[in-house]
Amino acid sequence: MEKNWVLKELPLRIDVETKPILKSLPSAHAALAELKGIAASIPNQNILINTLGIQEAKDSSAIENIITTHDDLYKSELNLSALGSLAAKEVQNYISALKKGHARIKEREILTNSIVLEIQETLEQNKAGFRKLPGTALKNSITGETIYTPPQDYDTIARLMSNLERYINDPSISDFDPLVKMAIIHYQFESIHPFYDGNGRTGRIINILYLILNGLLELPILYLSNYIIKNKADYYRLLQEVRTDENWEEWLMYMIKGVEMTSRETIKLVLAIKDMMQLIKHRLRDNYKFYSQDLLNNLFKHPYTRIEFLAKDLHISRPTAASYLNQLAADGLLKKQKLGAANYYVNIPLYELLIQR
Repeated sequence: MEKNWVLKELPLRIDVETKPILKSLPSAHAALAELKGIAASIPNQNILINTLGIQEAKDSSAIENIITTHDDLYKSELNLSALGSLAAKEVQNYISALKKGHARIKEREILTNSIVLEIQETLEQNKAGFRKLPGTALKNSITGETIYTPPQDYDTIARLMSNLERYINDPSISDFDPLVKMAIIHYQFESIHPFYDGNGRTGRIINILYLILNGLLELPILYLSNYIIKNKADYYRLLQEVRTDENWEEWLMYMIKGVEMTSRETIKLVLAIKDMMQLIKHRLRDNYKFYSQDLLNNLFKHPYTRIEFLAKDLHISRPTAASYLNQLAADGLLKKQKLGAANYYVNIPLYELLIQR
């Protein structure tokens, strides 16, 4: 990269919607539309937000080398004091940040920098805000060589983020396809690198929120992190090649392909969850007088559930909830486990389905 290279404000001054890009868009949009429709057929939307959100939080954190197991992660959702995994807590922060961002854009119908700051604050559990001190550089984790130096002074960062905010929320600035714009926004945000920490995870949350803002999805359930993990070297290489060579086409193709592939994988997963819910619904309805849709929803919203969760969701007493869960465990529909002094109950088929990804 030339030493005098400077990150420019948006919109781009070149037309990046080449023939290959335009040819790749219809199938990606078709996959997204199919996912949106199938997700709407799940009776309780929180099931998908929770189960798929946990999966994304795990994968997005893994890109930043915050590694946790599914078991630790589901246990951390139980909020039991016996839990102490720092990685699992960081992943739980990601889930909270994702849900907060989704709630905010639903309320306000725009994605402002104040929302982005709130997302990062929830992720990192601090109020550091945009970087104020110079010295941040992106380095090769093996060689230590500096690959990219983002803007260093606060005024430049604030100006570029203000420009990005306008680009995200004002469709008249650019008439590119929303998927193309999502990839441009991701590149710009990661290149500004506005925070001391949490840039990658915040940027991946912005991706999904942008798709929702543009009506391509209703729920935050399309997550590119698993695709990025599988193609991590390309992700970093292509980001850098846009900076050094303006190689937009390959970067945009990478992101559009990621949207299509991830949509198709998520469709399969949502359909599998839906089929599993139907099977367990019939077993519960045919064999238990205490069956209710709320009971079924609870068992799928929380791969690991506990007495308190069921009592709250079904508006029943703690002893009644314990009786229901213990009976389901005795009959093999759930697996009862102990953690410290507390019990929790595992939906084994759902757990096994989710860990296959």
